[in-house]
Amino acid sequence: MSLSLLKMLWLAAFALLAGALAAHAADQITTHALTGDEAQALVKRVLRTEAAAAADTTHPMRYRLRKQSPRLTTTKLIVETKDGDVARLIAINDAPLSQQEEQNEENRLEALQNNPDQQRHRQQREQGDAERARKVMQALPDAFLYSYAGTVNTPQGPSYRLSFQPNPNFDPQDIEAQVLKGMAGELWIDVAQERVTRLECKRLRDVDYGFGLLGKLDQGGTLLLEQADVGDHEWRTTRMVLVMNARVLFKTVKLDTTLGMTEYIPVTPGMSYQQAIKLLEVHPVAAAEAISHTTTAIGY
Repeated sequence: MSLSLLKMLWLAAFALLAGALAAHAADQITTHALTGDEAQALVKRVLRTEAAAAADTTHPMRYRLRKQSPRLTTTKLIVETKDGDVARLIAINDAPLSQQEEQNEENRLEALQNNPDQQRHRQQREQGDAERARKVMQALPDAFLYSYAGTVNTPQGPSYRLSFQPNPNFDPQDIEAQVLKGMAGELWIDVAQERVTRLECKRLRDVDYGFGLLGKLDQGGTLLLEQADVGDHEWRTTRMVLVMNARVLFKTVKLDTTLGMTEYIPVTPGMSYQQAIKLLEVHPVAAAEAISHTTTAIGY
């Protein structure tokens, strides 16, 4: 037996042993039934962590976003930058773009490259959306009464499974938090890292917001959100499903959208939106590969 073959066998044996030890360690994570107070405290602690993570912009990623609705499905490559996200459309209804659609997308990116004001406005919208999401997240511990419903195994490992019902004493201070009224569901929390792995809720009754002047959310709407550790303890949303009927002022809005986020890969912190555009200008077939491996080509 050659030395190289013997070395390979030793490496394989160590790899199997490491895998067995890791599996054994995961099995040793102990859980216990939580009291109502413990469940409530856990939710507050975890959501503080989630809020801090959402505000942390030092670990940008690129990822693939597939957005599906009854009428249209689009797939985009997204790059997070210090100037806000930049996107490139790569498929419509799961089919590659036509030559004309490719050209239109290249023209759009070129125009964006030369228009910092447009990107700045987009970043401001993103920041506004993030602030609204923060207000909703901040209200979650008080909006519901949580109770322990067991544990469940996920690809990340065991998660606490908490059920929740509306808190009759909840008095939302923001219009955004009013969307939580009248909802019930489940919240899963990773035992080891104390991060949300799943949030699923359903609206039990119609809810007016803005005292009925701004609109109404209909009974039966559902929200599903899933998160995962995408590497190095960096957690990202991997799936979101929103089905809801709402009246906004004098307009009825029907939402039936599924978002799937995959292929998260870190990019260099501090990247500008122009640098991201240069990466996205690579032909779509090779764009993901280029973003994954290009770290010095554009001088950051």
